[in-house]
Amino acid sequence: MTRRVCVVITARPSYSRIRTALAAIRSDRRLELQLVVAASALLDRYGAADKVIESEGFHIDRRVYSIVEGENLVTSVKSTGFGLSELASVFDDLKPDMVVSIADRFETMATAVASAYMNIPLVHVQGGEVTGSIDEKVRHAVTKLADLHLVASERAATRVIRMGELPSRVHVTGCPSIDIAKIAIASPMVADDVFTAYGGVGPRLDLSSKYLVVIQHPVTNEHADAREQVEHTLAAVTQSGLPAIWIWPNVDAGSALLARGLRAGREREELANIHFFKNLPPDEFLRVLKGSAGIVGNSSVAIRECAYLGVPAVNVGSRQAGRDRGKNVVDVGYDREEILAAIKCAVDAGHCESDGLYGDGKAGEEIAKILATAELSVVKQLPY
Repeated sequence: MTRRVCVVITARPSYSRIRTALAAIRSDRRLELQLVVAASALLDRYGAADKVIESEGFHIDRRVYSIVEGENLVTSVKSTGFGLSELASVFDDLKPDMVVSIADRFETMATAVASAYMNIPLVHVQGGEVTGSIDEKVRHAVTKLADLHLVASERAATRVIRMGELPSRVHVTGCPSIDIAKIAIASPMVADDVFTAYGGVGPRLDLSSKYLVVIQHPVTNEHADAREQVEHTLAAVTQSGLPAIWIWPNVDAGSALLARGLRAGREREELANIHFFKNLPPDEFLRVLKGSAGIVGNSSVAIRECAYLGVPAVNVGSRQAGRDRGKNVVDVGYDREEILAAIKCAVDAGHCESDGLYGDGKAGEEIAKILATAELSVVKQLPY
């Protein structure tokens, strides 16, 4: 009997974290893919991930509009509440045999709670990792609500088991975004195509020589400082003189302040070396990363995909505190001089050897295989 697998995507990074698994699920005759796209993944100012998803051939079964305007702590809570209410109706309508929740964004709590309370087996992808901010609490809470755990590394598996989950329900699959990174290595970007294809704001940059990629998100427990924090990064990147592709921040609390800091910087100066994009499709983004001299900011892509790509990463601040990392990462504080010095060192050092900490590029196929064969009971005989 075919198993109905409902995958809920709530933000642009969630898509890259699951895309190859979506393709593998769709290709497996034992599985039927149900795709729900929700929250900021539907909003143009955060990259309209739903349009990218459809352009890459996936059918979206339901859209859930749940983001409350404001980008603060209160609206994050309310957005989660709206998502919970709407997803309950979606799951009742689609009647999936299992629900897949991805990673640790605040919207994923709605997916996990709705699935658990409706006695639908919950599959959690990328549990067991350690980071700063509210993401840590969300990730571990989803782990305890989940029935099947598909983790990216052996260390993550150990943490999930230590939380009391049955070892038989914990599988090390690697991260599906590494699958895309593997493809990116084999198919390098053609310089300048990205500006023609995806627009953005700012000067057309010369990507034939050394350039940077920058992604900085707000930190939810430091959200009031988001503008000041990004101004230090903006100053360092500007002073470096290197061309820089800057990806717009996500919807977390503090995002409006952070975006205000970027806009103010654009108004004060020409920023002749920076081009801003709302979003890039996963393949294109990873090709851009692979061709870069380094990444700056606090995105998990610097820790995960860039470890595999060997791209030097200047990790700013506390957002990724505690996350398992490779030799490509240098940690710095919110200080423009410190960030600038780290950028220069990273660029001078060049790319590192590929690190398979988060997988070997076969996660999507492994995830589909497990979903087709795993026990689906929501009753867990816990070992305590």
